[in-house]
Amino acid sequence: MTGLLDGVVVPLVTPMSRPGVPSAPEAAPLLDALAATGVRRLMLLGSNGEGPLVRAGLTGDFVAETAALWRARVPGGVILVNVTAPGTDEALYRAKLAAEASPDALVLSPPIYFRHSESEVLSHYRAVAGLGLPVVAYNAPRYATPLTPACVDALIEMPGVAGVKDSSGDGPLLAYVIEAARRRPDFAVSQGYEQGLADALRAGARGIVPGIANLAPRLALDLVAAHDSGDRAETGRLQSLVTELTGLHSVRPGVPSVKALLASWGLCPPHAAPPLAPCTPDELRRLTAAVRPLGRYLLGGEHR
Repeated sequence: MTGLLDGVVVPLVTPMSRPGVPSAPEAAPLLDALAATGVRRLMLLGSNGEGPLVRAGLTGDFVAETAALWRARVPGGVILVNVTAPGTDEALYRAKLAAEASPDALVLSPPIYFRHSESEVLSHYRAVAGLGLPVVAYNAPRYATPLTPACVDALIEMPGVAGVKDSSGDGPLLAYVIEAARRRPDFAVSQGYEQGLADALRAGARGIVPGIANLAPRLALDLVAAHDSGDRAETGRLQSLVTELTGLHSVRPGVPSVKALLASWGLCPPHAAPPLAPCTPDELRRLTAAVRPLGRYLLGGEHR
C-alpha cells in the first residue's frame, strides 16, 4: 500500500455536463493537461471535487470512466476516490459504486454533519475498510468530526487503513500523525493544507494534496522536487507562490473559482453542483488578474 500518497495527488475538480451531473468526457481536456505536466495521482470526489454534493447514484459511472481515461493516459497512474458521507450506510453505498472501477484506495472522512464519538468514528472506518480496498483517512474538521490522536493511534493499528490525508492546518496534530505513522512503514501521511505544504514535507509527510494543483500542477510538483533535493530556499520560494495562488479565494471562495479559470482555458466546464453557483463575469476578470503573476506555472499559460 506504499506509494498511494507519495509526491503530488491532485484532488481533481469534477467536470460536469450540466450543474450537478459529473461527466468523464468533459474531464478529458483537463486529464490531458495534467498527464502532460507529469501528474500520476488523482483523488476524485473530494472537497475540491464537490463529492458530498454529487448525488451518490451518479458517482459510479463517473469514477469508472474517469479512471479508465486516466489509466489510458498514465499507465500505472493512481486513482483514489473519496466516499465521505453523513453516515456509514451512504459511505458504504458510495464505496461499493467506486469499487467497480478498482480504485487504488478509498478516501474517507469521519461522518459529516453530526459530531461523533471516537468509538463511532472508528466503527465507521472499520465498516468501509471491511470492503477490502485500502482506505485513506481524511481529516477535514471544517466538515467532519476531527480525528483525535487517539483515533489516529487506532487507525494505524486498523487493518486496511493505509494512511492519513490531513487538511486541518493543525501543526501539532500533523506532527503527531507523522510520528505515530513511523510505527508502520506502509502507513502514509499527506498534507492538504496549502499554506503548510513545505512544513509538512520537512516534518516527514510523504506527499501533498493541494487544490491549487488543478490550476498549477507544475508548481506542486516542483515544490516536492525541491524538497526532495534538499533545496530549502527553493522549497520556501515555491511555498510562497502556492500561498499567493490561494489568494484567488479572496475573490470568490471555493470550487467555482477554480472551475471558472479552467473553463476560461478550455479545460473544464464552469458548472458546479447546486447550490454552488458559477462565477460572474466580473469575478472571472478578477480571478484572472489574481493568478496572472503565477505565469508559466498555470495550466492556462500552456494550454489556452
